Amino acid sequence: MILSDFDLRNYIASGRLYIEPFDPSIVRENGLDLRLGRGFCKLLESSEVLDPYELDDNALKRFYRCGDGDELILKPWGRYLLHTMEYIRLPPELVGFVELRSTLARLGLMIPPTIVDGGFEGELTIEVQAPPFPVSLRAGTRFLHVILSKVSTPIERPYRGAYQGQRGVRLPKKLEYP
Repeated sequence: MILSDFDLRNYIASGRLYIEPFDPSIVRENGLDLRLGRGFCKLLESSEVLDPYELDDNALKRFYRCGDGDELILKPWGRYLLHTMEYIRLPPELVGFVELRSTLARLGLMIPPTIVDGGFEGELTIEVQAPPFPVSLRAGTRFLHVILSKVSTPIERPYRGAYQGQRGVRLPKKLEYP
């Protein structure tokens, strides 16, 4: 069941769905429009092999250039990690489906399919791919639409992974290998 604006406002008022900072205008007809934070990381081109099983801060610095600011100009075909201004906490009975706002998609921006697990809390980090021309984005812009859905039964093992509690852009964690 997808939550309506009525359901979302009730979840927020009860404290079951936590959003900080909260602005009532982010509650839309069938989801939340989350705003762009100030941080970014640009994925850099390289012929060097990135071993996702041996990641450390030094390795990541060779593949990402990170910064922050009130305005970011996305370079043509560039790939970026961006984050939401809002810190959210989902109860174990809700999951989120993340989409780019249609206005930004119509500008040619793209994001991969992204799910927010029940029990997750933190700012969302999202990969964005730019179109074939530069695009300027400003912090505070509504850029993601998150559709929240109630699962048939509460999740028994809510999310408690490495990205729990993240703030700002969170770079990838090291992959585990059996």
